[in-house]
Amino acid sequence: MRYYRELNVLNMLVHQRHSLTRGIKLKTKTKKLTPTPLWRLRSCNCHTGPEDVSHHSEQNGSSNKQVTKRHTKRRSSCQPVLDRFDQQYSQELGDLWPSARAVLLDPPSWQHGVMLNRFSAVSEITQTLRSQGFSTMLPRTDVSTLPCGGRSPVSNSKQQGGRKQDSLSKWPPNDSNLQPDTTSHALGQALESEPSLSLPRPSLQCYIHPHPLRFPSQAHRPGQLKQYYLLNAASLLPVLALRVRDGEKVLDLCSAPGGKALAIMQAANPALLCCNEPDPHRRDWLAKTLESFLPHSLNSRVIVSPQDGRSFGQSEAGTYDKVLVDAPCSNDRSWLYSCSSQQGEQRLQERSRLPSLQAQLLRSALSAVRPGGVVVYSTCTLSSSENYTVVETVLNDCPEAEPEDLWEEIAVPLSNYFAFGPAHPGHRGQTLHKPQNGNVSSYRHALGILVVPEAGRTWGPMFLSRIRRRK
Repeated sequence: MRYYRELNVLNMLVHQRHSLTRGIKLKTKTKKLTPTPLWRLRSCNCHTGPEDVSHHSEQNGSSNKQVTKRHTKRRSSCQPVLDRFDQQYSQELGDLWPSARAVLLDPPSWQHGVMLNRFSAVSEITQTLRSQGFSTMLPRTDVSTLPCGGRSPVSNSKQQGGRKQDSLSKWPPNDSNLQPDTTSHALGQALESEPSLSLPRPSLQCYIHPHPLRFPSQAHRPGQLKQYYLLNAASLLPVLALRVRDGEKVLDLCSAPGGKALAIMQAANPALLCCNEPDPHRRDWLAKTLESFLPHSLNSRVIVSPQDGRSFGQSEAGTYDKVLVDAPCSNDRSWLYSCSSQQGEQRLQERSRLPSLQAQLLRSALSAVRPGGVVVYSTCTLSSSENYTVVETVLNDCPEAEPEDLWEEIAVPLSNYFAFGPAHPGHRGQTLHKPQNGNVSSYRHALGILVVPEAGRTWGPMFLSRIRRRK
């Protein structure tokens, strides 16, 4: 299968291949610098970067669980990329751009979240986090832990073709329209009847700190599951918007490096989670991530697929209850630190091609989801052409698709932690807040909501949109 048209840009993932040989066999030999497919322009996910890079830097032995300030060498920004951002985002974001710009240019100011792994014992980690000033971003539920020490292989099958959060005390909200179909329910019952399957109660817990402090990464130890995953907390919002229920069939269409797939498995016990990634090297990275966090008992529920995301909906039409499209994008945090001006220029030249790819992936997702099911589209860029415009284009092409407003459900209850930008470029420079009388009807964000980094709340960028396929 030919995946995506190759571009003449540097291969930023070569260094990852060496670290992926631990426990996973690569399907192709490591090559020298080669042209990079458009699919791989988002070479590392900015929202899960701290944990993702730990595979390449971790050392044997346990980590010292002391929160640390980042002492990384200050990186130089890529001037051509910054110039383009200034030109575009000053128009689209108005007065919000200077603050976001300052955050993006100051990596030591970036905050980091700690997502606990419910499949491992986390009581000691929780106590350590609290003692060091971390607090939970979401309501905490009781979690019974699984015994540690067992191996945790993940199926890599190849398919063919600190503030209080009282307003979230009932999270996730009840949604009678999102019940699994009969096929999903039957599959869920069958899996739950497996004698070897004993899962802890679903609980998505993420601890954050008001300052740019970072918990240490855990080393990969064969036979032992990691206890937590480091991430940009904004990457959890698409998972919250997806609202996965037990027994549902879920597709993560652009899954690597795997942070959102892990979050889905923390939030629910789906009957099936298909993690799709066409690029072989990123797919190995994805499998390694899943292996490090999920127990052996889930290997029949969590599979890794190599399909071209653009054609997935044709081969798996109407199969899934929920689909996540965390699309390849002009990753603002990563692109701003392109390793050379030449690479930055080439990325900018290809930037105009990304919306077409993103729209194809979103259309494919809408084909893969069942009637009445839900698709969540997300990116980690501020670019309106890759966010609102993509959603609007696909909605115009798909009369069966209906957008759902996420403002009251996501933005309002989490406004203490995240800064949400304008609904459309026409509202530029105005951060929307819930009116005193509680009437938010005039603040509808039908096409999606955007997290804009700002001082003190450096999460993002993160755009998310939820679309339901009409029955």
